[in-house]
Amino acid sequence: MGEEQTVQEECNMTSVSEECQVSCWGCGLRLILATYSPAFKCGWCGAITQTDLAPRKADSRCFSQWRRVRDRFFVSILMFFILFIISAGVWAVYPIVFSISTICGIFHITLTTILSITTISTFCMAAFRSPGAPPTIVWGSYPIVDKNDLNDYTLCMYCSKPKPPRAHHCRSCKMCVMDMDHHCPFIGNCVGAANHHAFILFLISVVVSCTYVTVMAIYSGYRVWPPLDLSDLTTSVSLHSVNVTSLLGGIFAALARSALLLSARGLILVYLAFAGFAVEIGIGVLLWQQLSFIYDGVTYVNSISAMNVGYTERGWNNVVRFFGCPYSISRLFRFCGFGNGVKLQDGDSSSKTA
Repeated sequence: MGEEQTVQEECNMTSVSEECQVSCWGCGLRLILATYSPAFKCGWCGAITQTDLAPRKADSRCFSQWRRVRDRFFVSILMFFILFIISAGVWAVYPIVFSISTICGIFHITLTTILSITTISTFCMAAFRSPGAPPTIVWGSYPIVDKNDLNDYTLCMYCSKPKPPRAHHCRSCKMCVMDMDHHCPFIGNCVGAANHHAFILFLISVVVSCTYVTVMAIYSGYRVWPPLDLSDLTTSVSLHSVNVTSLLGGIFAALARSALLLSARGLILVYLAFAGFAVEIGIGVLLWQQLSFIYDGVTYVNSISAMNVGYTERGWNNVVRFFGCPYSISRLFRFCGFGNGVKLQDGDSSSKTA
């Protein structure tokens, strides 16, 4: 009886040990856990194994093709819009500007050239530069993996490759991206550690350029607008009272009648004014959101993720470090009480996170 109980206990111990034996994906070592855990960290290489997550099925070919076509379509539309605004603005505005004076025309031609080159170049850098792939690292076998080589790495469930702590997998780009902020279809690329700086500069350039386009279109439109016929307003205004509703209605009616007499140049100027203002508002909101994330020291993906860990405190030092400003400016921010003296992130990518 005693021997049977001993054999039973040994069998139970063996089964428990076998149930808690797991393999580390990073170095291949077999580990024995005291209790079952859906995730554990290897004591040798530092890799995190998530046993409850199975590899994800690859996207279908049609779905991947649709994403590729969608991105190329949006990139083409955006490039066409940028070139149209530049061309239409030069055609509609600069005959009026040069009619003022040659010096004024040369000044605005120079300013337009600078803004156009800046906008197109920052767009190309954000769209065609790699967003930042994780560094290539050896893994899978104990002899070639040193201690803490894969510290806090996880195995990507999509591409089955080591994924650093601050990386996320993009299904559109089919790769893991360091410090991924989001995938932008209008640039056909992810916004990550390697092109986030260019993306922010592109947004700033668009806001400044659209402000300039709107102001110049309104000024030029004012100069070419046909005279307003305000004869109907005499019935709305008297010496003792003013009918505000009739007054405003008469003004809008006069504007509508004069708009029918606009030339093609005038119609283009009206379109440029409205389009420039609308884009300025939309991109301005996006720029404000991006700068807020940079100030907070997070990315958009991590702001909506439940696992938002490892990021530092908010502060102006995050903005200064992101734009690569000199150390003296960081000291000035701390002296004025705007900075908090913390780093945006550790490692070589400290100036690239958002």
